[in-house]
Amino acid sequence: MAMLKKIGRLFVIKTRTEAWLVTYAIAVGAVERARHYLQMYPGHAGWLLALACTGVVFIAGAKLLDSVKPAPATVKIGPYAAPVRRHAIRNRPRPPLTRSGSESPLSLRKD
Repeated sequence: MAMLKKIGRLFVIKTRTEAWLVTYAIAVGAVERARHYLQMYPGHAGWLLALACTGVVFIAGAKLLDSVKPAPATVKIGPYAAPVRRHAIRNRPRPPLTRSGSESPLSLRKD
C-alpha cells in the first residue's frame, strides 16, 4: 500500500509550471484529435468537433491553474518586517443634526 502512495504522488501537480506543462500536453493531444476529426468528418460536423476539442483545453487549463496556489511573494528589505496594515476603526454613524427654521443659536440670544 505504501508503494501505491509513492507512485500516486508522482501524478500530483504541485507547481504552476507543472500545470502549464500538463496544459501544453493536453493542447497537443487536442489539436491532433481535431485533425483526425476534420479528416473523418468533412464539413461542418468536423469543424464543430475540432472546435470542441480545442475548447476543452481552455477549460482544463483554467481549472489546473486555479487548483495550484501561486508561490507567496516574500520580499524582505532590511532587518525589520513590513508593518501590518490594519483597517481604520470607524465610529458609529451619528444621526444628522436637525435645525428647524428660526431656532438657530443666534436667534435664541437675548440682548
